[in-house]
This record gives sequence, C-alpha cells and structure tokens, in this order.
Amino acid sequence: MTFEDIVYLQIQQIPYGHAMSYGHIARLVGYPNHARQVGRTLKHLPKNTQLPWYRVVNSQGKISFPVNSDAYNTQNEKLNEEGVCLIKGKIPKPYFLG
Repeated sequence: MTFEDIVYLQIQQIPYGHAMSYGHIARLVGYPNHARQVGRTLKHLPKNTQLPWYRVVNSQGKISFPVNSDAYNTQNEKLNEEGVCLIKGKIPKPYFLG
C-alpha cells in the first residue's frame, strides 16, 4: 500500500462534523514528520473525489488556503454543511481532533 493510499484511508475515517490536521494524519499513518507530504497528496486529488479532503486543516485548526480564495470558501462551506463553523478563523476544539 502506498503512502497516498494510507493517507486516503485515514482521511476517510475522520468523523462527520470534525477536522484533523495534516500532522495528526501523518502521525496516525506512521509518518510523524510528513505533514507536508499529506498536504501534497491532497493537492493532487481528482476534482470529482468523494474523499472528505475539506476535513483536513493546519495544526492551528485553520484552513490553509488564503482567506476568501475560492478554495478557502469551498472548504469553509463544506465544513459549515457538516456543522463545523469557524470562530475567529479557527475550528473550535470540540470539532478539531488535532
């Protein structure tokens, strides 16, 4: 199984209505210093993917895209649809799994 495959499997397991950081995913899949590689993996997802990529944020609980960019707005909308609302640009602790 490739690194990408195990990352995809881990992202599939993020519970509905929650988010997790790139670094936390890297640690869970056994590559603790590969947060950037997790990000690169997500960057290359096909446009029509069913993977809940939008549940992955940075270590501060913030969306990594530039604020008000199309990508930022899309991710924020998808999180809002699951009941995850940003407070001062961050995902609140009960919804942010680290």
